[in-house]
Amino acid sequence: MSTKKGYALITGATSGIGYELAKVFAENGFDLFIVARSEDELQRTSEELKQQFNVTVETITADLFKPENAFGIFDEIQQRGMQINVLVNNAGQGEYGEFIETDINREIDIIQLNIVSLVVLTKQFLKDMVQRGEGKILNVASVAGKLPGPLQSVYHGTKAFVHSFTEAIREEVKDKGVVVTSLLPGATDTDFFNKANMQGSKIVQEGKLDDPAKVAKDGYDALMNNDDMIISGMKNKIQVGMSNIISDETVAKQMHKQQAPVNKGE
Repeated sequence: MSTKKGYALITGATSGIGYELAKVFAENGFDLFIVARSEDELQRTSEELKQQFNVTVETITADLFKPENAFGIFDEIQQRGMQINVLVNNAGQGEYGEFIETDINREIDIIQLNIVSLVVLTKQFLKDMVQRGEGKILNVASVAGKLPGPLQSVYHGTKAFVHSFTEAIREEVKDKGVVVTSLLPGATDTDFFNKANMQGSKIVQEGKLDDPAKVAKDGYDALMNNDDMIISGMKNKIQVGMSNIISDETVAKQMHKQQAPVNKGE
């Protein structure tokens, strides 16, 4: 059963939405290539997925803050003579705080990870898929990409890029046998907020965070259904819908309140 659907390659696959995506693909008969920075976490996740789902799990240790490693992933797959049937670009991080106060080097890293490495992987595997006339790509964007995000300006900007980019290349390859889908989660119960130093924000302290397993299932189903995009969760659909009606300035003001530190009030 495990080999008939081919391989799904998933970045950031050892935690959060990426980990849940790995489980969903394995459960549905895909073998896996999982990518992350920590070799220990990759091995732990690999053993768990093998035991639970009886699939083949290959690991690649790569730091995608450095885009040259995205080229390296594709090269390694080619050298192994393997074929990737589904690419899932999930790895991504954010930085919390006012833009004039945040660390520019950290933000450059985030742009490299969220945008540059994603573009590199997408281009290389997409060319391969178009040549074969089949394949699927799931890019994990965010509802953040639809909303201006004070206190997370660079993260929201990167996710706006990811979603726009995904919709554009989808149109380019729609008649070439390849499906490209954009997954837009809202605030989800993952390690994202720890890594972004954002635990004290109102959205974390007072909001109800989404279940990463539900987000992953929504993304998988949308990809298999050949959908162009999926906003995961009804409250996120409503938020994005409302943002299309009211001005960006008003949306930014609302987001500023949502993301403000709770101890500073509104």
